[in-house]
Amino acid sequence: MTGPSIPSQHPASHAAAPGGTHEGAHEGAREGASNGTRNRILTSLPAGEYARLAPHLERVDLELRQVLFDVDRPITHVYFPEAMVTSVLGVMADGTSVETATVGREGMVGLPVFLGTDQTSAQAFSQVAGPALRMTAEAFRAAVPESPALTLALHRYTQALFTLVAQNSACNRLHTMAERCARWLLHTHDRVERDEFPLTHHFLSQMLGVRRATVTEAMGTVQARGAVDYQMGRVRVRDRGALEGAACECYAIITREFDRLLGGSGARPRGDASPLEAVTTEQGGRTALGEGVPRGE
Repeated sequence: MTGPSIPSQHPASHAAAPGGTHEGAHEGAREGASNGTRNRILTSLPAGEYARLAPHLERVDLELRQVLFDVDRPITHVYFPEAMVTSVLGVMADGTSVETATVGREGMVGLPVFLGTDQTSAQAFSQVAGPALRMTAEAFRAAVPESPALTLALHRYTQALFTLVAQNSACNRLHTMAERCARWLLHTHDRVERDEFPLTHHFLSQMLGVRRATVTEAMGTVQARGAVDYQMGRVRVRDRGALEGAACECYAIITREFDRLLGGSGARPRGDASPLEAVTTEQGGRTALGEGVPRGE
């Protein structure tokens, strides 16, 4: 295992933000107009607080599969994605791995540093290449005590990320592979701010922890709804509404929680009501929730 390498970098204040075609990008672009970034954590900061951080931020172009932190290795930098996606992997003793979380422009890569440690048993790498802002872990640790808005935003982000990880776990147990694929594509679409992005069935099977043939069948189901096109290792979102219709409720649950904790993202899941609104969860102070059974069983 080796530490992350950065192919290109330049100060954040001199970098132009990349354009995007995805409808959900518009709000993020407006939010970032004042400080030159579309990362939701950074755009939430007061101007003075961001100005103190800016000299320590560098915009970097992260390459596909580039490692940002590695298993049981010191985390040297934290990253604030702008139009790229990071995958966090749980790794087994035989070298197999499965995706446990993803991070895009709504968050920060390197959360263990914020939580007071310098390493973790997971690996994070660039799942979809693109720009991010990075900061040395040393500079970040020094900045946090002087940055109350950043501290609050990261506390809220930690809770939102916990919801994502927990809902992922439930989704992987209960929902069909086609629903899971559609949800994964929606989250990626929100984060990269464009309608087309690279994706192979082999890569998606690794991320979802299933056989490639299973992913091929699930992607065929999503394509048949007219939601996406898939050719030569690239996905193009054709019909956002159809893609949401193919996904399970977990997409809306996760997106609503991020919006509640971090402010609007521009992503708009179907309807205003929570998918959990009509669920009876307790009666007389005792849980009314039963044992989870996968759909179709």
